[in-house]
Amino acid sequence: MTGHIRRRGERSWELKFDVGADPATGRRKIRYVSFKGTKKQAEQKLVALLAAEQKGESVDPSRVTVAEYLRSWLNADIVIGNKGKALSAKTLERYRQLAEQQIIPHLGATALQKLRPAQIQEWHTALLTHGGKDGAPLSARTVGHAHRVLHEALARAAAAETVHRNVAAIVKAPHVETEEVEILEAEQITGVLKALRDHGLHRIVSLALATGARRGELLGLQWGDVDLDASTLTIQRSVEETKSGLRLKAPKTKHGRRTISLPRTAVELLRSHLREQRELRVALGAGREAKETLVFSTVEGGLLSPDNVSRDWARTVKSRKLPQVSFHALRHTHASALIAAGLDVVKISRRLGHSSPNVTLTVYAHVFEKTDTTAATAIEAALQLGG
Repeated sequence: MTGHIRRRGERSWELKFDVGADPATGRRKIRYVSFKGTKKQAEQKLVALLAAEQKGESVDPSRVTVAEYLRSWLNADIVIGNKGKALSAKTLERYRQLAEQQIIPHLGATALQKLRPAQIQEWHTALLTHGGKDGAPLSARTVGHAHRVLHEALARAAAAETVHRNVAAIVKAPHVETEEVEILEAEQITGVLKALRDHGLHRIVSLALATGARRGELLGLQWGDVDLDASTLTIQRSVEETKSGLRLKAPKTKHGRRTISLPRTAVELLRSHLREQRELRVALGAGREAKETLVFSTVEGGLLSPDNVSRDWARTVKSRKLPQVSFHALRHTHASALIAAGLDVVKISRRLGHSSPNVTLTVYAHVFEKTDTTAATAIEAALQLGG
C-alpha cells in the first residue's frame, strides 16, 4: 500500500492512500483524510493509517454512523467541547444521557457524512411530539439541550474535516419561551426561616439567601474560605455529584472564584455553626477543625450530596407547607434583593459568579423591571427574626 501527503493550507494536509481493490469492480480504492498539524505529524498519521489498513483495523469515515461517532466522542478519556475545554463529569454524564435517549434512537443509524438539515428538522418534530417517556412530548428546552449535544459533536467533526459542514448549525433549535425565575417574595422570607429554625436545613438555607451562592458552592465551603472577622467568604470550589459519586471541583470560569461580603446576621449564624461543629468534633474525638474542614458536612466530615439537600428541601417544603419553590430559588431570591436595592448589574454579576453582566441581565430581565423596594431589606430582617 502506498500513500502521499499534499499541503492544503498553512497547517492543513490531505493524506491520500491506497486501500486495495474493490472486490466488486476490481478497481483500486483511494481514501482521502484531512489532517491539521505539522508536516512531520501528518507523515506520522499517514504511517499509522497505512498500518491500520494493513491490519484490517481502519474504518472508512464515510461509513461511520451518528451513533458510532457520538459514542466515540463521548467515551474518550477527555471529552473536549466547542470552547476547547474538557467537559466536566456532570456535563458529560448529561450529554451521554441525551445522546442515548434523544439522539441515537432517531438519528443513530444515519451515516455521519450523509446527515442533512431536513433530518435535523424532522428529528426536532419527532422529539417535540413523542420523544419523551412512553411517547410523551418533550419540552422545547430539552430538545434544545439535545440539539446542543449534536451541534457540539458535529462541530468537532467539522473541525477535523470528517464532515464538510455542521448541519446542526444550519437548523436552529426550537424556540424556548423565557420563563421568570422563581423566587421567595419579600413577605415569605421571614416565614420560611422561622419555620426552619429547628431544622437541619436552617443554616444552609439562611446562607443561601444571604450570599446567593449555588447549592454545590455552599457544600464545597471550607472553614479556610471563611473570614468571620472580615465578614467575607470566598467561593473556590463546589461539590459535583454524578453516578460515580461526589467530588470537589474548581469553578467553571475565573468569575466563579469570588469573595462575597456577609451581612452581620450571616456572620453570627456562621459563628454559632462553628461553635456547635467544634463541640461535636470534641465529642467525636476529631480535634479542632482545619482549614480544609467543610462548613457543611456529614457527621464524619464528608461531602454532602447536593441532590439529597434538594430532596430534603422539597420534603420539608411539603411537610411544613412552605412556598413551593426549588432550593435554587434561594439564589434567585438573593439576586432579586440586590436588584431591588439598586446595586449595579456589574456588582451583582460578580457577586453571583456569572461569566458576564449580560448573563445577569438575561436571567433577571423581568426582575430589573420591578420596583419592589421591600425585597432589599427583607432578607436581612428575616435572618434576624429567623436566626
